[in-house]
Amino acid sequence: MGQTFSINGPQDLKNLNVQELEKLAAEIRSFLVDKVSKSGGHLAANLGVVELTLALHAVFESPRDKIVFDVGHQCYVHKMLTGRAALFDTLRGLGGLSGFPKRKESPHDVFETGHSSTSVSAALGLAKARDLAGEKHFVVAVIGDGAIGGGMAFEALNHAGDMGTDLIVILNDNEMSISQNVGGLAAYLGRLRTDPKYFRLKEDAENILKRIPAIGDRVLKSVERGKDALKFLLVPGMLFEELGFTYLGPVNGHRLEALLEVLNGARKLKGPVLIHVLTKKGKGYHFAEADPDVFHGIGPFDPEQPHQQKSGPPSYTEVFSQALVAAGAEDERLVAITAAMAGGTGLDAFARAYPGRFFDVGIAEQHAVTFAAGLAVSGLHPVVAVYSTFLQRAYDQVLHDICQQELPVLLALDRAGVVGEDGETHHGLFDLAYLRHIPNMSIMAPRDENMLRHAVVTALNHRGPVALRYPRGKGTGAPPETPRLLPWGKGELLRQGRDICILAVGPLVEAALAAAEKLARYGLSVAVADPVFVKPLDKELVLEAVKKSGCGLLTVEEHVLAGGFGSAVLELLEEEKVIGVPVRRLGVPDRFVSHGPRAKLLQELGLDVEHIEAACLEMAGLKGKRRPWVQGAGDWT
Repeated sequence: MGQTFSINGPQDLKNLNVQELEKLAAEIRSFLVDKVSKSGGHLAANLGVVELTLALHAVFESPRDKIVFDVGHQCYVHKMLTGRAALFDTLRGLGGLSGFPKRKESPHDVFETGHSSTSVSAALGLAKARDLAGEKHFVVAVIGDGAIGGGMAFEALNHAGDMGTDLIVILNDNEMSISQNVGGLAAYLGRLRTDPKYFRLKEDAENILKRIPAIGDRVLKSVERGKDALKFLLVPGMLFEELGFTYLGPVNGHRLEALLEVLNGARKLKGPVLIHVLTKKGKGYHFAEADPDVFHGIGPFDPEQPHQQKSGPPSYTEVFSQALVAAGAEDERLVAITAAMAGGTGLDAFARAYPGRFFDVGIAEQHAVTFAAGLAVSGLHPVVAVYSTFLQRAYDQVLHDICQQELPVLLALDRAGVVGEDGETHHGLFDLAYLRHIPNMSIMAPRDENMLRHAVVTALNHRGPVALRYPRGKGTGAPPETPRLLPWGKGELLRQGRDICILAVGPLVEAALAAAEKLARYGLSVAVADPVFVKPLDKELVLEAVKKSGCGLLTVEEHVLAGGFGSAVLELLEEEKVIGVPVRRLGVPDRFVSHGPRAKLLQELGLDVEHIEAACLEMAGLKGKRRPWVQGAGDWT
């Protein structure tokens, strides 16, 4: 790349003319396709903002001027232009370049993002802090047309317009979030893009009104009313104007000359300004332009043949999707809801099969949950499919609107546990803790594809709230079984043992069984149990394990230790007044987990087979001792 990309920092852009910037844009697109094809990542969103990011750094003075990217999956070009291009071979790898803004990486990353609709709030805070300090610099928020439909973005726009603080909001309108955008705001922006009357200038409307004679108070009031009505008909962006913003646009987001002109113009305006920029997701790479949903977040691929089919077992998302479609055929009351993630959660198949029973609410997790509660009150059986990390945004709605009313809503938590390369903002490591303590909530954690199939049927037959958590990635390859009802609140003893019992949650059951098998070679008898239900916890299973395990219990979970499954076991033992039983918990320590391949992260967190084996040896008092019953064996280390 060094021969074609020579930008070491934003200052290198200041003396480039439009033609040179256009040439640089082409080089950046080639670079992005090459690097992301090797590492995987968010390709389509970054291809769409190449010219916009170039213009931002050509006009503004980062890091003195502050640029906040909403969600942050479109920050790759920003990272390249701020001195990190040489690190792109490490993108999303363990210890490498993050795929999202990271303050520790660079002073140019002024605010960390990963969830949507936060940028305007953060930028307004930065702008107000600037004002209070008496400083003079620009603050810019870059937000997509999907993210601006989120409730938090509206709250921030409303506040910013009322405050009148100098702030520039760039609405990057590509008609997409991850899936196609939905809702009234999306339709409004569509009219701005396509209806010629929306392109008339504000000055034209005001010039017409100036010709109306002002005779008496009544006429003056009529003129004001007429002015408002005429502005709504003729002036583009009136929604934002009425909120208190100066609206500029729409602007072609791939014409650098137009972008530079409007950004330089915005610098001269006082108060909040919204620039409406039209871009194309996946711009410049025809595969991504044709299929921006697939190329939003993609694994490593062949740039020449990116749609090659990959072999192997189905993913947990695919298994859930198939199970839900099958359940929909049996129950006409079953409805499915997504928050702009139909493809990512597997609900696209349900939408095709039962379009009248599928609802995409846009990037609005809070609304999705309470909307589901309303459907449930009316006798329907809603399923809200959402990534574990995004359900955090709707905690109060789960507690207040679903659980308090004990409504039969199934929360399907995709990407639970360690998700890998997307890092801190996307790991689903907190759901057990924030759901387990809510009255009326039940939680299931299937260990493989078949248990997921059974869990879907079981959860849908329960007349109360259920959270069903399952991981990202492919399953174990277990031959499919016919879905069946599981005994409610009951776990399964999968392996007998007298020395230690491992209680493992979800896909870590497989690692626990592998560790027990290795330990058996050295004479240690280890039982393995799958609780299936984190709540209600199978009391009989746990207490029986206590009786039969001479060295104690080991809990293993892909979740934070604070408030997780291991904590539930300790609480049960305290309630049952069981004392003197050693319990060790393996899980995620009290820190945020970085990005990297899932297997490497599990190893780093001590949640792989070797660490489970070592923990059992330590509990049995065998770590560091000789193994006399195994000829030629070394130490327990």
